[in-house]
Amino acid sequence: MSQAHRRGFLKAAGAGLLASVGDFGFLNKLPLISAQDVPRRIAPVSGDLEPLVRLIEETPRQGIIDAIVQRIRGGASYQEVLGAVMLAGVRGIQPRPVGFKFHAVMVVNSAHLASLHARDQDRWLPLLWAIDNFKAQQARNAQEGDWRMAPPEDGQLPSAAQAAQRFREAMDHWDEQGVDRAVTQLARTASAGEVYEMMWRYGARDFRDIGHKAIFTANSYRTLQTIGWRHAEPILRSLAYAMTAHEGDNPATRNDFRDQPWRENMERARTLRAGWQQGRVTREAGAEVLALLRSASASDASQQVVQMLNREVDPSCIWDGIFLAAGELLMSQPGIPTLHSVTAMNALHFAYMQSSSDETRKMLLLQAAAFMPLFKQNAGSMLRADLRIDTMEPAASAGSLDEIFADASRDRLSAARKLLALERAETSPIEPFMASARRLIFAKGSDAHDYKFSEAALEDYHHVTPAWRHRYLASTLFYLKGSGNADTDLYQRIRAALG
Repeated sequence: MSQAHRRGFLKAAGAGLLASVGDFGFLNKLPLISAQDVPRRIAPVSGDLEPLVRLIEETPRQGIIDAIVQRIRGGASYQEVLGAVMLAGVRGIQPRPVGFKFHAVMVVNSAHLASLHARDQDRWLPLLWAIDNFKAQQARNAQEGDWRMAPPEDGQLPSAAQAAQRFREAMDHWDEQGVDRAVTQLARTASAGEVYEMMWRYGARDFRDIGHKAIFTANSYRTLQTIGWRHAEPILRSLAYAMTAHEGDNPATRNDFRDQPWRENMERARTLRAGWQQGRVTREAGAEVLALLRSASASDASQQVVQMLNREVDPSCIWDGIFLAAGELLMSQPGIPTLHSVTAMNALHFAYMQSSSDETRKMLLLQAAAFMPLFKQNAGSMLRADLRIDTMEPAASAGSLDEIFADASRDRLSAARKLLALERAETSPIEPFMASARRLIFAKGSDAHDYKFSEAALEDYHHVTPAWRHRYLASTLFYLKGSGNADTDLYQRIRAALG
């Protein structure tokens, strides 16, 4: 492709596919949300959310979009609606198993991130989708026993001075009641930083629920950063209840394979050199980790990562290999089981970036390395061994974004190879690519995983070092929506509600 042709293609790419994905003009009937209107940091939610939460809880699914649109037109803010759907979810949907119907809660932050990156006129769509998704999972929760969060045991709470220690002791012994009492007091008396410094560790301590505990930990924190810490109590109680989920006897009394990496990595972490968080950044180190994770056991993966860090390899290179391994696993068998390797690594990396504890950061990195072989084991034996993210050949000629997203609906490998061919374009296609990918989710995303995967994967593009970044992005096309997918019924219902 000539430089002039590339420039012409990239100039038209943003308008081309974006303009062709659905007719979004009906959204003009809602107030615009500018980037400044969507809060990124902690901000108190104005007013009492209880009436809005009850509206979401009690309105039948077939009427909920009309009801929420009416509230928005009446002045309900983005922040209030986001907080209300999160709170309705944590108090009305059982977080066990951590997944399945509980995606209605875990995906709220993903919908919020999609809104952050959307055009002003599109920002309501992900949030309206999240509310409809909650109603669907609320019905499923009712069919499976109609679980509701019970009031806290106010007379049995530890003192504020004892709460952190009681929480750690109860978590270590998988004491569900003790954890609930302690975390309730922490929500009332401790800061977000104090509480989540402990949560980062416990969210990563076991492989149960294929990484969903870590995902819920990260997403609950991020949602609270937007809706305000004063809403923390029911969210933290839900999170703690999810973290103590297990099968069979008390995990503290046995050595289950899902707990083994944590116990082994506690010892390994002590052998890391001082100053381990800085080292040499090379493309070859990322390739070494990727090759390691193709065949190593969970134990060997963690041990060899320790050796690399002690050779002064930079942790960013370790994360490169981990992200690439997750992308390659998805390429080898696109679907729900493998995409969780992407979303779980996103959550563990987010926790790694947020933690201020050197020990916790060590554990999060080593756990991420250990989890990848477990994800591969969980995926089964039908993986394509011939499809590798580091050797995938670019297409002979680069296609337009229109062609790439059309191929994503019929030939994902072709779409990925065409995106690779754009790597050397004079003007980066990344922003129009991401904008188009998100808009396709808004119109065609039918499942919580569409939002959860797309936001995790597109975010982690920026966390991979430049040498590997474009190949990682190409792997996302093995699950992102293509332009040939049908628009969802919900998309049509929102149009009707506004029309």
